Amino acid sequence: MARHRPIKTMHPEALPRRLLAEAIGSMLLTATVVGSGVMAQRLADGNAAVALLANTAATVAVLYTLIKLLGHVGGAHFNPAVSVIESLRGHMSWRDTGAYALMQVAGCCAGTLLAHLMFELPLLEFSTHVRSGFGQWVSEAFATCGLLLVVIGHRRSEDAPWMVACWIGSAYWFTASTSFANPAITIARSLTDSFAGIRPLDAPAFIAAQLLGAIGALLISRVLFRPGSAADTLTDIDVQGESAARKHPEALDV
Repeated sequence: MARHRPIKTMHPEALPRRLLAEAIGSMLLTATVVGSGVMAQRLADGNAAVALLANTAATVAVLYTLIKLLGHVGGAHFNPAVSVIESLRGHMSWRDTGAYALMQVAGCCAGTLLAHLMFELPLLEFSTHVRSGFGQWVSEAFATCGLLLVVIGHRRSEDAPWMVACWIGSAYWFTASTSFANPAITIARSLTDSFAGIRPLDAPAFIAAQLLGAIGALLISRVLFRPGSAADTLTDIDVQGESAARKHPEALDV
């Protein structure tokens, strides 16, 4: 009779600690995206290119910092698409993924409220920024697919922060959608009528495209990356934490 194999996870930390890290990281990431967009729009004097450049720089910097800061606690996903793919790869239980996604959405929405408080904007509002159309949806699928390929395929855990930050920063500029690539932050950005916003009506199509892109990345990775590569073997810690004393978990080893 085959022995049941426990679901692997790279994170020996207790679930509540991991969830707190996800909530805090998601909040700070979104506050930066929304807040820097507000600041950029105010200072750019109508120059959208300058505003986008400022928004990109702030996002890249905070994303790198947050992954370095919180990656060893819970993986620094800050993104339900990342958590879902980790479950599909057998590295995380679906129960934990559901909890992660809930905290990511809550944290991102809290980040929008925090940005509004800092810039003295109405606390609750809905975006009127239209982001719709085939090109936008393809952009979101492509941006999320690339992000997940980076997450799955990076060979050294210490490379994850800069690789993820660089992908998102570049995708701000080569996609028509400015690369949301995250269902949780898409929801949160529908709650701000600012530079970073998206109409609530347009958010579901963005999220669907993001999830399709994530699934595409998983399928591509199974062909592109051979089994047993560093991106796979670094996750070999089971739920009981048997190897916790021998390995120090790092960011985004999913």
